[in-house]
Amino acid sequence: MTTFALKKYQSATLDVLKGYLDAARIVGAKPAFDGMDKGGVREPRPYRPLDGLPTIPYVCLRLPTGGGKTLLSAHTVKVAADAYLEREFPVVLWLVPTNTIRAQTLETLKKPSNPNYETLHAAFDGRFRVFDIADFVQITPADLQTHACVIVGTMQTLRVSNTDGRKVYAHNENLEPHFSTVPRTRRGWSASRKATTREKSNSRFATC
Repeated sequence: MTTFALKKYQSATLDVLKGYLDAARIVGAKPAFDGMDKGGVREPRPYRPLDGLPTIPYVCLRLPTGGGKTLLSAHTVKVAADAYLEREFPVVLWLVPTNTIRAQTLETLKKPSNPNYETLHAAFDGRFRVFDIADFVQITPADLQTHACVIVGTMQTLRVSNTDGRKVYAHNENLEPHFSTVPRTRRGWSASRKATTREKSNSRFATC
């Protein structure tokens, strides 16, 4: 396995992210951001949470052109898993702006000897899987329990006001095993009466 050394500014960037996520896990996303040392930043911007998810850390890493953004992104998977999620095998939704970049990203994450692939391989001891968002139904409960799962898609895939006809939003019976252990009393479970066979086939599932 090939090891690719990070440049000094790349390592420093990851250290700052780790520090922020460590703090966010303890005190919350906004207080952690407000308490960060912003030395060198001319006009620090106030923290802006992600719409609908105010408690989830939402930050941007700014790097120069050619700064290895994809490689650094691959490293952040392990950083976030350890510093914030405290989870051995995270699930990552990796969004890019265009389908062309999506195809390129998938190729680099799946190709042995590529720095992005090797980064994930080293971080998770080879126990990771990469999926195109179009193939999300291939993800099994066993995958989530034993591998880091990286799902690559475009922002346009999810950024829609009308979800009709979008497979990623549609009910799919192949995903039902993921929710087999969710109690029916859990918020989001819509069954309020004994379901008939027909009703079961039409049941919708939601994560909470």
